[in-house]
Amino acid sequence: MPAPDLRTATGAILPAAEHFGAALLFLLAGAVGLVWVAPELASGNFLAPRVAGVTHLFTLGWLTTTIFGALHQLLPVALSAPVRWPRVGHASIAAFAPGVALFAAGVATNGAVLHHAGIALVTTGVVLSIANFGATLARAPKRDLTWWAVALALGALASTLLLGVALLHNLHTGFLAEARLRLLAIHLHVALVGWALLVIVGMSQRLLPMFLLAHGVDARWGRRAVALLAAGTIVLALGLALRVRWLAWTGTAMLDGGVVAFLVQARAFYRHRVRRKLDAGMRFAATALVFLAAAATLGPVVLATAPARPRIASAYLLAGLLGGIVLYVVGHFYKIVPFLAWVARYRDRMGRESVPTVADLYSARVATVQWGVMTAGVGALVAGTLAGHAHCARVGALLFAAGTSMLAAQGARIALGIHRPSA
Repeated sequence: MPAPDLRTATGAILPAAEHFGAALLFLLAGAVGLVWVAPELASGNFLAPRVAGVTHLFTLGWLTTTIFGALHQLLPVALSAPVRWPRVGHASIAAFAPGVALFAAGVATNGAVLHHAGIALVTTGVVLSIANFGATLARAPKRDLTWWAVALALGALASTLLLGVALLHNLHTGFLAEARLRLLAIHLHVALVGWALLVIVGMSQRLLPMFLLAHGVDARWGRRAVALLAAGTIVLALGLALRVRWLAWTGTAMLDGGVVAFLVQARAFYRHRVRRKLDAGMRFAATALVFLAAAATLGPVVLATAPARPRIASAYLLAGLLGGIVLYVVGHFYKIVPFLAWVARYRDRMGRESVPTVADLYSARVATVQWGVMTAGVGALVAGTLAGHAHCARVGALLFAAGTSMLAAQGARIALGIHRPSA
């Protein structure tokens, strides 16, 4: 894969930077909230309003905002199609970021005014982003796996929004009655698998070979992963909605198959890498794949035992969301954000003066410590939740928060241009 076009990257830096900055603040808020709700997670009370509010800081605040920022920078490179309306990207984050904050606060505190104002702003931001990225896809000269993954994911994002609005309306009317839990399960899987994981799989087909220097690897398993994850999300949703057990089990099997296919594809990239030593970003990504495999293992157990074993459901959510998806995105944050900062600050100074490398913009030692702390944190959270041990879960949450603060310090260092001199 050729190196990213610096001129293309430069034009996408501002909207991407706006999204990445907001996302990092949401990750910090989510990490603090995780300490707050850790005992409830350990007791299996994942339906508590506080847990729902904190969950949205991770799903909407960190994941969705980061993905929007990454798409601004990566779609022009991956698909040779500049983002259709750059100004819409600024308008989207201007509505979306405060909307997420208001909505999460409203859900956590049962504040009707807050979450209604929040969902209105979130809806505005999401609709603007879907329109902008959808128009960008329509102008792309080629329609490869990345194109299809992003297109399918945008459809899942629209469905996630509609399901979320229905669940919000149910808070005040109770019209869903006993169907609430099933609709919540559909909402979570459409959001985490149909939206976040599909984008991750599709973009990883481009990013992992570039970051690992692993070119010429057979990409068929990636195509299988996208097909199984997209179809499995739909089948599982239908099975849960219609209360057809065999259909729900078929969807679960397809989702697990999609995860396995993605793991096989990622393993091929890692095995064929030229750069044998893994940097912090790729170490985060590799660890996330292990947690994703753990979540896939827990998925059928949740389907077989729910709602009788709520702690297993909580552990499933923690392993998949925090361990599998959040840590994966953190790893790519270390690869994308320093590169964008380097392009913005040093591109025009190359050849005229000594400039640092991209790796000089952050501390590899701090990133390695952060990796260990956050990995231990997620592990303790999952273990404490499975065991029903609130103190273990709280320690895990504190470790995760400590690692997040390290990432925030690294982000500030990159933004301010503080770097060590090149050797």
